[in-house]
Amino acid sequence: MRVSIITETWPPEINGVALTVHGLAHGLAARGHAVQVVRPRQSGGVGQDDAVTTLAVRGAALPRYPGLRFGLPCGGRLSRDWSDQAPDVVYIATEGPLGVSAMNAAERLRIPCCTGFHTRFDEYVGHYGLGWLRPIATAHLRRFHNRAAATLVPTRALAGELTELGVDNACLLRRAVDTKLFHPSRRDAQLRKSWSARDDDPVMIYVGRIAPEKNLHLAVQAFRKLQTRMPNARFVWVGDGPARAELAAHNPDFIFSGTQIGEQLARHFASADLFVFPSLTETFGNVTLEAMASGLAVVAFDQGAAHEHIANGISGMRVPADEPQAFLSAAYALGVDDVLRGAVRQNARMAVAALAPEAVIADFESILRRLVEENEHGHAAVAARI
Repeated sequence: MRVSIITETWPPEINGVALTVHGLAHGLAARGHAVQVVRPRQSGGVGQDDAVTTLAVRGAALPRYPGLRFGLPCGGRLSRDWSDQAPDVVYIATEGPLGVSAMNAAERLRIPCCTGFHTRFDEYVGHYGLGWLRPIATAHLRRFHNRAAATLVPTRALAGELTELGVDNACLLRRAVDTKLFHPSRRDAQLRKSWSARDDDPVMIYVGRIAPEKNLHLAVQAFRKLQTRMPNARFVWVGDGPARAELAAHNPDFIFSGTQIGEQLARHFASADLFVFPSLTETFGNVTLEAMASGLAVVAFDQGAAHEHIANGISGMRVPADEPQAFLSAAYALGVDDVLRGAVRQNARMAVAALAPEAVIADFESILRRLVEENEHGHAAVAARI
């Protein structure tokens, strides 16, 4: 198949969407498909990528979100390029202006199209003083995804949320985790020493964007509560974002490691003991799976990856979204009880052992093939049953 993937974000940008889409694109290419990636031009240029063909288009900086860009409309260019050599199917990973223009071009040329639901932008806007935009954002998401033949979601719960939004074409595509990269064997005594953490000192870690919508004040409270009982506990922050400077200024004892990728990221995960993920705005949360694969005890709200893959009290702790005190109590319990924490860490690794990337790519390929076949036979594409 010839597959065109439209995305606003792509490595070296570090976020769940960029890494997920990169994995899907390269997974399809490895299975022999011709993959085109349409994305905003980045400051470092297009870069070398022999596995996929890249079409870099105009973009602009995302307001209040340094380091991220959104693509500007390029429907005319896509229509011309796709008229010369049309893809068999289009996957649009993001709902910005670039994605909308790609949807328009695909409809004009009658190319089957599916979308991905990765980010609850309708919930993000309130964290940046733009709460009045939420109804507009919700209406946009509803219109955009209903135009597609299918909207790919990583969990059954998210499919239900889409139904509540008025989107009725959800199709399940589970997320994968590289259990060879993220592995407890990458635990590094020297790295822990650089954090001033002894073998029996609990190390709490957060990995992700350091930004207002991540509900990070709750992570801070969780650590401070643990610290009252375990004064030698350490809190390591991996990532960057608009809230980092203020967070560091108010918490000089926190350890900020910056953005980490690949083996260095895996080493940071495995060298910690307890992963806290207080976000309430995630559609999934890839870092939850990475933490579990690394053998960490995870505390998260009962949604996204945690809802789908954590057996509460066995392979992690997941708490109701409206109970922040339960989040604090769960983090405290795992932090002070090394026997409980050890059992949960072992079970966490086992819980995600079967989430192989190869199986997810095969499912993605199957979804795309079905859309192509339905389009060729003149049938209206129908989302897979959840």
